[in-house]
Amino acid sequence: MLPLHIFEERYRELIYDCEILDMTFGIPAYIGSSMEYGTEVKLEKVVETYPDSSKDVICRGLQVFRIEEFTSRQEGRKYGGGTVHFLENIENGTAEQLDQFKGLIKELYVQLEIPPPKKNSHNINSYTLSHKIGLSLEQEYTLLKLLTEKERLEFLINHLSIIIPVVQELNRTRTVIEMNGHFKKFDPLDFEDYKIEE
Repeated sequence: MLPLHIFEERYRELIYDCEILDMTFGIPAYIGSSMEYGTEVKLEKVVETYPDSSKDVICRGLQVFRIEEFTSRQEGRKYGGGTVHFLENIENGTAEQLDQFKGLIKELYVQLEIPPPKKNSHNINSYTLSHKIGLSLEQEYTLLKLLTEKERLEFLINHLSIIIPVVQELNRTRTVIEMNGHFKKFDPLDFEDYKIEE
């Protein structure tokens, strides 16, 4: 699920067409001044329409595509479009992978000391929470191009296995910094058994 704020005229026109024609649209990933892959999405709900005609909308991701042809402006429309090839999604992830993935997400949010994302645990897959675990744009793009659930879960498990120890170390560092100058219950040194070696 993807919340969007639509304010540009061309995208207001696109959302209007989606409402009237019940069509889907694509969100391409713009990386390194090029577009190659993207996600087909469906308008689920217009949450609010503002006096300036901008809108808050909720969209749902459907499937990944590779762009074959693109034009910045479709005939008779203000928004762009093109021809795409939809990639086959191979659902071959294992229950063990999914359990490990969910466990690592839980651990990440414990370490971050923030409430975990509210998701039905039965509906979690590699796509549902990937934008909530600290992936960079480049990492999200790499994930988008992986064709199998097994590969995607391996990628995300690896990411979490790297980032959780980093967060733990940051928490430890924060604790040390907060303790600076605040020593508690240290026994005073009496030097009774201290000797200088000759």
